[in-house]
Amino acid sequence: MSRSTKDAPLKVGIELGGTKCVMILGASPDDIRAEARIATGDPHGTMDAIDSLLRQWRDRHGFEAIGVASFGPLDLDPRSSTYSCVVNTPKPGWSGFDIISRVRCWAAPVGFDTDVNGAALAEGRWGAAQGLDSFAYVTVGTGIGVGSIVNGRPVRGLCHSEAGHLRIPRPAGTTFEGACPYHGDCVEGLASGQAVLAHAGLPAEHLSRNDPAWDVVVSALTALFHNLVLTTGPERILLGGGLGMGQAHLLPRLRAALMQSLNGYGIADRLASGIDTFLTQPGLGHRAGPLGALALAIDAKR
Repeated sequence: MSRSTKDAPLKVGIELGGTKCVMILGASPDDIRAEARIATGDPHGTMDAIDSLLRQWRDRHGFEAIGVASFGPLDLDPRSSTYSCVVNTPKPGWSGFDIISRVRCWAAPVGFDTDVNGAALAEGRWGAAQGLDSFAYVTVGTGIGVGSIVNGRPVRGLCHSEAGHLRIPRPAGTTFEGACPYHGDCVEGLASGQAVLAHAGLPAEHLSRNDPAWDVVVSALTALFHNLVLTTGPERILLGGGLGMGQAHLLPRLRAALMQSLNGYGIADRLASGIDTFLTQPGLGHRAGPLGALALAIDAKR
């Protein structure tokens, strides 16, 4: 590590996930000084544990900014009375909880966004989307999230993108009604890790690659990718998450299914020759999430 890197001011990245929180202290992906994992339980207990670690890091190392990349949905409208609150989530105790109110007390600039938007920003800065203006990061794990970057910024309007809950047709002949408590057979309800468990009765990692549950997963994710191509126009789609990166047989099937779904329409011919690089895995792998939180901290300090 060079002297200039060693002396760089440190930032804290907090990836607040639905099951665990990953915290890193550093200045860049190549300069990480500390890392810790905290189980995500009730909101107050989780934030108490985060505060305790922040206090240790401040006293030992110091830091100048904090980035929080959180599970959602979130209210990201600064004009809203519920800004920085979790909105209508099935996770017990978190609906209406104000995440940032607990972080502002550290008197440091705070960057705040969804976990998938953070991961997308990290991929654009350090990973497989470097040099691209518009791309999508799709995480497929316990749930499904989509970080859509258009012209270098996350898509946002009345709310942030929640494309994992797009309503899509179920494959013909399937009787599985979906596992989403809000929408049943949305993308997350059909293709997430929870959906696979509900459909097949086994976790995804225990299924053979020929299990019929994968047909539903491929159909749902293909519909999601088709819709992304024709709405936000990504130059690349990155498929991350434990299920997305843990099942090597999915990517070839999804590439072929996407081209079949587009059926030659629009830019399909342009995608066909480079489909292996258009739909691919994140360059940062499982590090995209916590590094996304670090990217938010870096941007908050600018």
